[in-house]
Amino acid sequence: MDRFIVGTGRCGSTLLSRMLAQSPEMASLFEFFNGLPGNRFAPGTMSGAELWEIISKPHPFVTMVTSRGHRVEEVTYPFDRPGVRFTPDDLLPWLLVSTLPALTDDPDALFDESRAFVSVQPHRTPADHYRTYFQWLAEQTGRTMWNERSGGGIEYLPELARSFPGARFVHLHRAGEETSLSMREHAAFRLAISIVYNLDPEVDLATALSAITPQPGADDPVARMLARRPHAAHFGVFWSDQLMNGYRGVQLLEPGQYIEVSFEDLVDDPRTTLRRIAAHFAMDPEASGWIERAAAMVRGRPPERAGELPVEERERLAETCRAGNRLLGRAVAPKIALA
Repeated sequence: MDRFIVGTGRCGSTLLSRMLAQSPEMASLFEFFNGLPGNRFAPGTMSGAELWEIISKPHPFVTMVTSRGHRVEEVTYPFDRPGVRFTPDDLLPWLLVSTLPALTDDPDALFDESRAFVSVQPHRTPADHYRTYFQWLAEQTGRTMWNERSGGGIEYLPELARSFPGARFVHLHRAGEETSLSMREHAAFRLAISIVYNLDPEVDLATALSAITPQPGADDPVARMLARRPHAAHFGVFWSDQLMNGYRGVQLLEPGQYIEVSFEDLVDDPRTTLRRIAAHFAMDPEASGWIERAAAMVRGRPPERAGELPVEERERLAETCRAGNRLLGRAVAPKIALA
């Protein structure tokens, strides 16, 4: 069975992936698809060597953030560990950003083993290559099954649904306003939003995007974009757009392939919620007491931030999140003034 967790960025899916990884059956594959180029689901077949070129490419955007001293929770490569190959200023292969470090204490070695395995695979469709590689990764860690989870994965749910017919999906979602404000506290999202919506008209984006690492003595437009705090509404637009794209994929799925889980339910009642997910993913809920270990990872709901915004910003954020919240069944009925 192919298993995927999808959601927008900052919806709590990283926590859910870590919780499922407590199961002795499950290998949680973090952020695999998110940073791959646009041909990740190309039609036709390709060789293993061609696939390796796709999945091992560095993602310059990561280095743009890490080389300027910003910590990104999802980047788990152990830069500070003695003897590792890469520094925060290096172009880091995408597999080493999150996927392999979540599976092993020696991601450089697993990267080399992955190259040896993937590169000699025969011509297959991309989906068949991924399935073969994911199962191989699970076996390397002593697991029998896998799930893939990327921040923003809901946006390309249509591609996943077409490429992996019969796969099962868990869509984890969180209130749009709180998700958007969590994005604003995240350096990589601030940079992405500034670029996507061209929020600094004085910055030439072509020049900025070529400045992967800061140049001594030079103006650094990337650092300026990382430091700014865009209006919350920009993140609300981004969040709603991801959901609207994703729900086109929901229409391609049979009812038994897809469930929705709220972040609030996950943190308020983790045991019940994890049992529901385990049933959907055909996991053994009793194996080695993993649900109890996973439930212990919960530290309660994060404090809500929307109510602390100035009135104008709060109202604009709510308006930009309305379409996404409606899709999720989270729309709040307007208050009726009593005479």
